[in-house]
Amino acid sequence: MTTATEAPPLAPTPEKTPPKKTRKRGRLVPYWLLLPGILWLVVFFALPMVYQASTSVQTGSLEDGYQVTWHFATYWDALTDYYPQFLRSVLYAGCATLLCLVLGYPLAYLIAFRAGRWRNVVLILVIAPFFTSFLIRTLAWKTILADGGPVVGALNTLHVLDVTTWLGMTEGDRVLATPLAVICGLTYNFLPFMILPLYTSLERIDGRLHEAAGDLYASPATTFRKVTFPLSMPGVVSGTLLTFIPAAGDYVNADLLGSTDTRMVGNVIQTQFLRILDYPTAAALSFILMAAILVMVTVYIRRAGTEDLV
Repeated sequence: MTTATEAPPLAPTPEKTPPKKTRKRGRLVPYWLLLPGILWLVVFFALPMVYQASTSVQTGSLEDGYQVTWHFATYWDALTDYYPQFLRSVLYAGCATLLCLVLGYPLAYLIAFRAGRWRNVVLILVIAPFFTSFLIRTLAWKTILADGGPVVGALNTLHVLDVTTWLGMTEGDRVLATPLAVICGLTYNFLPFMILPLYTSLERIDGRLHEAAGDLYASPATTFRKVTFPLSMPGVVSGTLLTFIPAAGDYVNADLLGSTDTRMVGNVIQTQFLRILDYPTAAALSFILMAAILVMVTVYIRRAGTEDLV
């Protein structure tokens, strides 16, 4: 009998390593993809910021021209002259953000867990205000809050205006040209910026976690407090930031729905740039507002304890 001899194992073929030029090109691909965005930020963000920074330390006039003299006293003068507008902007933006959270969270919860087949319809209704101009939406509130209108009449009948007048938000039977009107306009215009991040965060929550909480005899309130709300914190943080930051710098609502007593810092910057033509003061006000918002946002994010923003 003859014994069959086993064939020797085949030697593994060495993997072909790409040439050095190909590897270098592959490493550069992400940077080439980032290049358009970086150029966009440099041209439309960094350069204007540098120009405004140089403008804030200039002295002179529009007729004689402005020169960089490193006049940092402009910042102190702007802050001391217009600090009421800064405080008012933070107050109005904070009230509007809180109202957006109170109104937006239940709606976002409804869309995420209870809307069913109507989810897309409700989402379209949420973003429907974006189909019209920001200016038109704000002007509509002048009709809604008009003196003698149904809204003011209902608030007066329910004695709500008595409470808001005591709080200094309205003046008697008048709502327009008061802080309440400005806050209502801010709340309406920026409410979608609160609802959409909240919905995205709530929609990611696994429904089995709610079932597990129920199996552990947790009440609906306890489930919401221990499970739903902590897991939706990224949406809460994102929504509050997307609402507060633009609301603090807004000037349209205060201009159309308010009065001279409800002017925000955005109105002062607009006036300094377009009417008084005091460019250094306007630029200094812009940088002060940006720095104040940056500090508040940094502290808020650290206190919120979440880095997973929607």
